[in-house]
Order: sequence, then C-alpha cells, then structure tokens
Amino acid sequence: MLPDGLRPPRAVVRDAGSWTLQSVLQRHGLGPVAGVDEAGRGASAGPLVVAACVLRPGDARALDGLTDSKLLTPAAREYWFDRIVRRALDRAVIVVPPAEVDRRGVHVANIEGMRRAVAALTVAPPGYVLTDGFAVRGFGRPALAVPKGDQVAACIAAASVLAKVTRDRIMTELDTVHDRYGFAVHKGYNTPEHEAALHEYGPCAEHRFSFANVAAVAGRGVPTGLVHNEVRNEEVPEDVEGAAGEAGPTRWEPMEIVTGGAGR
Repeated sequence: MLPDGLRPPRAVVRDAGSWTLQSVLQRHGLGPVAGVDEAGRGASAGPLVVAACVLRPGDARALDGLTDSKLLTPAAREYWFDRIVRRALDRAVIVVPPAEVDRRGVHVANIEGMRRAVAALTVAPPGYVLTDGFAVRGFGRPALAVPKGDQVAACIAAASVLAKVTRDRIMTELDTVHDRYGFAVHKGYNTPEHEAALHEYGPCAEHRFSFANVAAVAGRGVPTGLVHNEVRNEEVPEDVEGAAGEAGPTRWEPMEIVTGGAGR
C-alpha cells in the first residue's frame, strides 16, 4: 500500500442527475466535456446525422428536463433544439448522405461522423468525449462509452436532440421532392407504409442501397463487408408513424458540417 502522500486523489462522485459525469470530469480538470450522438442509423432512407455538443458547466438549471430525443415529442424536441443552439458552449452537426453510408458502411460512417463532429468543436475543443452506448477511438482525447448515455448525460442528450431535429427537417424537405414515400411522416425508417411504398415505386436516390430491404427491391446484392439493417426495435422513434418519388440527385455532400459554433 502506498503512503498517503503518494496516493492519487480519489474522485468523489456526487449525484447531479444527468450532469454527474460532466461535473466530475470538469472538477478534475478534464473538461470541456463533449457529448456525441447520431440519428438515422437504422433508417433505410435519408442521411445519417451525427452531432457533438459542449454544454456550459453551470447550465444544469437552465437545461433542466433535457433528455434523450426519442423520449421527447416533436414539439419538445424543437423547443430543446432552439434552447441548445442558444446556450451551448460549442456544437457541430455532420450530415452523412446515403451514398456515403453505402460506400463506407453505416457503422464506419457513423464512427467517422463522430470523429469529424468532435474535430469541428473549435470554439471549445473538448478535453473529454462521452459517447452513447459503444466505445469510439480516434478522437485525439480521452473518451468514455456511457450505457443509455442520451438519458444519463446531458451533453449526449443535447447531441441527440441536435442530430434528431436536423435529420427530421432534412427528411421533411426531401418529402417535397420524393412525395410518394412519406418521408415527412416516417423519416425513412422501415415502417410498413414505407416498405409498401418502396415495393410499389422502387427506391429513389435517397435510399440506402446497401441495406438489405432496399437492395432486394432494387434487384441488387448487398455489398459484402458492410454491416447494415442491424437496427433494434428501440432505434425506431416511437413517434414515427407510417405513410406511403422519383429519383433525384443527392443534395447533401459527404460529411457536410451543417451547423457549428457557440451559443449566445
């Protein structure tokens, strides 16, 4: 046993709800703390959107009630999106178009999107990164995977809201171009209505052709080495309802940074 003078200081964890992890890391000089999350991983149409967010350490009261975007109503998500944009110390949102998901594979595209989102945090470069559920390397700083992170870490919840609202807005816009699929309603997830439209009209340019259901309708084989369609039931937001386009160009450039910077 080491003498008292040589022992490293112990981290004392005080329960501060969804701000506990951030508070402990800040207290030990490891901040700023960034949360990272994505939206659209399990959808078979539309982009994958990844967000990173750094919240102000003293904003727990101002952001009381912030939680996982999947647990919020669409109206509540819009409210929190605007509030996060105004108050965040730094934020970045990366849009990965379907063609890039097809080329890289959804998991690799997701990881690369996370790395680029964190790298885009230039106003408050993080000293520590929290990810939702699984470990990610390559941030250039320490990182921790947090089980159910979007429910227990406020910065991950903020990232989930930024990613979800950004993606929902994109899918609503795409619905005006490809109006036969119901993108504005089901947001590209595999609802029965989406599957019916996919079989009736075939895929459009916004579908992910490396996903098994899209590849089958298109008469293509799924590219080997890519991991797709491993979506769990809970990855489809509860507020997504079903609904029933002609092909058009993909308008979102690979890994485009669509938002960023500090709040006010």
